[in-house]
Amino acid sequence: MATVEDVRWLASSLERSYEVFVRGRLKFRVGSIVYVAFSLDETEMGFGFPKEERAALVAGAPEKFHLPRESEMRFNWVESSLGELDPIEACEFVVDAWRLCVPKKVSAAYDLTHPGGPGPDHPMNRGER
Repeated sequence: MATVEDVRWLASSLERSYEVFVRGRLKFRVGSIVYVAFSLDETEMGFGFPKEERAALVAGAPEKFHLPRESEMRFNWVESSLGELDPIEACEFVVDAWRLCVPKKVSAAYDLTHPGGPGPDHPMNRGER
């Protein structure tokens, strides 16, 4: 079961990413673009995701994912039940959402320093935070 704290450290460490609170909700942005947002009760995590792929994601795991509300369907966005995601999976979605917002050279630099994403050498995977 993933929690906000499982991904907060990662989103805070990504280049050009910063944390904001909007109406009490924790969100992460690159510039003015929100790429991850949590519900007030921190049970839901919305994140950037390609529009053309989200129907397949939701259909493949409806217990984990759902489409955003009607007014947000125009955005590259999907919602998830945070408790249904494992921490590593949640972190992977955060990094992928961040990639949608940053220049390719920034994303490529991340890949050079984290070739397997947050891997076994990462503090989260060693039980640290």
